[in-house]
Amino acid sequence: MIALNPDCRYFLYREPVNINKSFYSLAAIVKEQMHTEPLSRDVFIFLNNRCNQLKLLVWQGDGFAIFHKRLEAGTFELPIFLHDQRHAVISYSQLVLILQGISLKKVHYRKRYHQGNTCTLTSY
Repeated sequence: MIALNPDCRYFLYREPVNINKSFYSLAAIVKEQMHTEPLSRDVFIFLNNRCNQLKLLVWQGDGFAIFHKRLEAGTFELPIFLHDQRHAVISYSQLVLILQGISLKKVHYRKRYHQGNTCTLTSY
């Protein structure tokens, strides 16, 4: 099981992917397209062309884990990307909002203190 943690970094890949891709194909996208280390314990987010399916990929120290969600109705909303941006780092809060179907454009964040980027994922 993947336990999401507010202290992790979340990388959202902009290009639609074939949602049938599995562990090593998604890890190859992370390494070759996103120029990031797939074994970093960061969480990598991929969506299909219709934005109704989403996969999270994370290295848990002894292997990859994937979370896959398919919506029966509706779509996942993507944040705004810069024109040449292939991926974006999003916050834990943004990921939760995306998963819950809450519009990112209408959310107003209040100022909070935030310290460092230490990530610990727990397996159950």
